[in-house]
Amino acid sequence: MMKWHERFVQQAAWTSALRLYLFERAGMETARRVLEVGCGTGAILSGLTTRAAVHGLDLEPARLAEAHRHVPLANLACADALWLPYAPGVFDITFCHFLLLWVRDPLQTLREMKRVTRPGGGILALAEPDYRARVDRPEALAPLGRWQAESLRRQGADPGLGSRLAELCSQAGIRPIETGRLHAQAGRPPAPGQRDLEWAVLEADLAGMLPAAEMRRLRRLDDAAWEGGERVLYVPTYWFFGVSA
Repeated sequence: MMKWHERFVQQAAWTSALRLYLFERAGMETARRVLEVGCGTGAILSGLTTRAAVHGLDLEPARLAEAHRHVPLANLACADALWLPYAPGVFDITFCHFLLLWVRDPLQTLREMKRVTRPGGGILALAEPDYRARVDRPEALAPLGRWQAESLRRQGADPGLGSRLAELCSQAGIRPIETGRLHAQAGRPPAPGQRDLEWAVLEADLAGMLPAAEMRRLRRLDDAAWEGGERVLYVPTYWFFGVSA
């Protein structure tokens, strides 16, 4: 069974330095109300250091129930990111993390994030991947990226959304301040437990697409490549920081 909170914590670790930088720029220290759209199990909210009233919204009741345990003082709502249940201009900072690729209409979600953010308030999309440009080495593992992108399309996601993030934010009327792409991870291989999480996601995404024996073969190749220092795995992931006009 996929352990989603562990996965969300893993993803949160990838953007921890970026969040510290952007939240400071956005004025987290003086913010009074902060909203995460698509808060999941509370992996990001639980790490916030702020005196602001913290709000989170998600469409999945089970994930919100877990978020209540991890962030008991947060104000959590079960609702659709396409129609945020808040009055205009009530938040100083509104942000999302690995969300927009999953929503049916990301432009509408960004417009809603802008609507509920006060004029001059910060709007952040902290991580949106482009799985179409995923890089896998050695070459024997290259098909994993193509298969995962196809699986995401079948699930209703947009695997290439990251490459369009800045354009979408502009279309939503959000004034850009800074945008960029996360750096590729380099150096020592991830711990086996971290690789297990990556493979749990892949196995969930590719269920029904590949025989179990083929998945096991690819996993052995993956482990050997990491241990041999030959493994490269990089999904270009984009971020955006702007303000509500």
